[in-house]
This record gives sequence, C-alpha cells and structure tokens, in this order.
Amino acid sequence: MPLHIATPLIASSAYRQPGRELWLKMEALQPCGSFKMRGIGHACETHAARGARRLMSSSGGNAGLAVAYAGRMLGLPVTVVVPETTLPRAKELIRREGAQVLVHGGSWMEANAHLQSLLGEGDAFIHPFDDPLLWTGHASLVHEVAQAGLRPDAVVLSVGGGGLLCGVIEGLHAQGWTDVPVVAVETDGADSLAQAMVAGHAVQLPAITSIATSLGARQVCARAVERTHEHPVRSVVVSDLQAVQACMDFLHEHRVLVEPACGAALAVATQPGHPALQGATRVLVVVCGGVSATWAQLQAWQQTLQVQ
Repeated sequence: MPLHIATPLIASSAYRQPGRELWLKMEALQPCGSFKMRGIGHACETHAARGARRLMSSSGGNAGLAVAYAGRMLGLPVTVVVPETTLPRAKELIRREGAQVLVHGGSWMEANAHLQSLLGEGDAFIHPFDDPLLWTGHASLVHEVAQAGLRPDAVVLSVGGGGLLCGVIEGLHAQGWTDVPVVAVETDGADSLAQAMVAGHAVQLPAITSIATSLGARQVCARAVERTHEHPVRSVVVSDLQAVQACMDFLHEHRVLVEPACGAALAVATQPGHPALQGATRVLVVVCGGVSATWAQLQAWQQTLQVQ
C-alpha cells in the first residue's frame, strides 16, 4: 500500500457557476495535510527499498512534514532543515512526527544548502519539489481523477517549486490529455514561474515577499519551465489578500482549513468568469492543503493586508 491515500473528488455546489462545474481534488485530507504525501511518500519508499538509513529534507513546512510522516511509517529517522520564515505550527507538527528539526537561513535555498553539508553515508536526500520520483508520485492524482470518470477541461493548481505542476502534467500526458490546460497560480512576491515564463528561462527572485511561504521557492525547477513549452500552461498571479480571503471562504463553504499557498489556486478557480478559465465547463482544482496556517493566523493576515 502506498503512504498516500486516494482523496475524495467532490463536485462543489458552493462554487457552482452557470455553465461550469468546479471539481475539488481534496489533497488537504492526505495524512500529513497536503498533496506532498504522494510524491514524497513514493520517493521515501523507493529510497528505503534501496537501503537508506536516514531521510533528510529541506522544507518550509509541508514537504518536511511529509518526509517526517513517511519516516515514521517506514521506521527511519528523519532530519528536516527549515528556513527561519517557517511558521511555528509547521515546525511543531514536524517534531510531532518524531523528526529532528533544524532552523537555518532566511529562505529555502539557504536551508537546503545547509542540509547538503550534513548529508552522510546512508542518508537519502528527499528534495521538496525537484525529483522525478516526486513527479511520478504526484501524477497519481490525475490517475485517480481519470478512474473516477472525470475528464476536466482545465486544471487549476498552485505553484511553488514546480513539483506539483510537473507531476500533474506527467499524469495528464499519461492519460492522453495533452490538450487540457493547466492554470498555474502563484502569489505576488513568490511568482518565480510567472517571471520564468516571461523570460523564457528560470528566474531567481531576489527574495520571497509573499506570506504564502509554502510557495517560497525563489526559483522553480528547470523541468517546470520546460513543461510550459511542452504543455498548455496559463500563468496567473494573485495577491496575498486574495489568497487569504479564498482560504477563509473555503473554510466557510467546505469546512476545511487550508493555507494561503492553496488559497492562491482557490482564488482563481472560484472567481466567476476568470479569463484563465474561459471555455472550461469542467474545472478541476487541486486543493493542495497545507498545515502552516491556523484560523487565527488567517484572521491576522487578513487584517494586516486590508490596511496595506
């Protein structure tokens, strides 16, 4: 049995629009609270089968939690290096799974560089987004949608480092759905894919200024940029306030709490008449989840952002 679960696929009545169905792939219900369990679970199982004696990860939260959960299930020790921007709740949840948490640097890139210096013999490095093993694991999401009998006209998802994007496109191609566009959503201040698509190559942001720290990869993986040339990808950037408000609306309508990194995709998918979804009658949104936000934190962000 894989470490991830087959998540519910729900037709949302709350967000139903004239001439359009909105389908929710509820990745927030994965054991560790986010889609990361799919790819990271697959990678951890693969490395364990190859003889790894410890799992090592660098993560702003969700990937580290997925590795910690996988390590506990596989009986392997785990070390996670997180940047200073990681919220206390995310660190608490990682430690709760029995993993060692180290804090280093002001960004994921700095945390990752420190982790690389710690790797030893028998250690398996689990990248949070740039690994073909992860993409294959994430592709299982699309296979479940196909098995349920749904062929979407568009897929809406959030983009951080690009792992989910790569996996979903891999799944779409495996199903022969090469014409189904992917709407790739980022928050302003964490929009490394949007800038890369304009430039035609990977772009490194000088800093992450968005509150959606789970989207805080200053540069998306090279494969994600390549995929935008191989598959129809529509880039959209939303504000932090739009992402936070979408999280609050989603909690009200579907009684599930997600973080702003997920709210970014919801902000586009639930907006009536959004141009990125023009012509789509069956829209699939990946409710990627995330565990770093609480209701109190969402309220605090909303109050701060509304006065800016």
